[in-house]
Amino acid sequence: MGRLEGKVAFITGAARGQGRSHAIRLAQEGADIIAIDICEDVAANPYKGATEEDLAETVRQVEALDRRIVATKADVRNFEQLKKAVDDGVAQLGKLDIVAANAGIAGTPHHSEDIPEEEWLDMIDINLTGVWRTVKAAIPHLKANKGGSIIITSSDAGLFAYANISHYVSAKHGLVGLMRTLALELAPDMIRVNSVHPTTVDTDMVQNETIYKLFRPDLENPTKEDFAAAATMMNALPIPWVEAVDISNGVLFFASDESRYITGVPLPIDAGAAVK
Repeated sequence: MGRLEGKVAFITGAARGQGRSHAIRLAQEGADIIAIDICEDVAANPYKGATEEDLAETVRQVEALDRRIVATKADVRNFEQLKKAVDDGVAQLGKLDIVAANAGIAGTPHHSEDIPEEEWLDMIDINLTGVWRTVKAAIPHLKANKGGSIIITSSDAGLFAYANISHYVSAKHGLVGLMRTLALELAPDMIRVNSVHPTTVDTDMVQNETIYKLFRPDLENPTKEDFAAAATMMNALPIPWVEAVDISNGVLFFASDESRYITGVPLPIDAGAAVK
């Protein structure tokens, strides 16, 4: 306990799933939290978005750990909303040490030539440009702090390709280039930048009918169990998915002083999918 004592973390997409898990895990280790989430449905996304009630539950769980949290409804497609959320959080909590750029959507599967233009643009705007905006809003505070850690959530789809989700694969590959460039640019300021690359994670982002059909196109109405069988085949370890806390533990490592000289690294947390 206490690996992040006295530190402040900014987390996007914090209302549920991996984002909530990151907020709780970092708070368990002593961090105070600045949290944002859109708390709305996104048209290009096949599953329901988080709600303001979800974000309030994240607040409740962090405060139950006796940590402070400043939570705001904000959209990573809007730089002014992001900047205000970070600026207000820093004003209340005193500084910024850690950024976990986690917000993202799964999108709807299509052959590349069939992706509607608005879905392509939404995917890139949220999953790639939204991370750039997040970092852009946070960098002045990290520089004022004379150092810090940025952790970008990419995907195994940022390391190799999957058919029928070229918009998602393109965004997640783009994050690796952004991460490596930021690592070079920010190193003189002692700001480290790394990325985490999950396989399927047991959250609403994958546990939905659209993803089931992506993995089991041979079935008219695939179930969670059908999806689990197909997902297990992706991984080297014989499991269908990891838990959100497994990703949070990677984020914690990059946020902590244990990785103080590690920067520019893409870390698969993927049950061996990247080597299979």
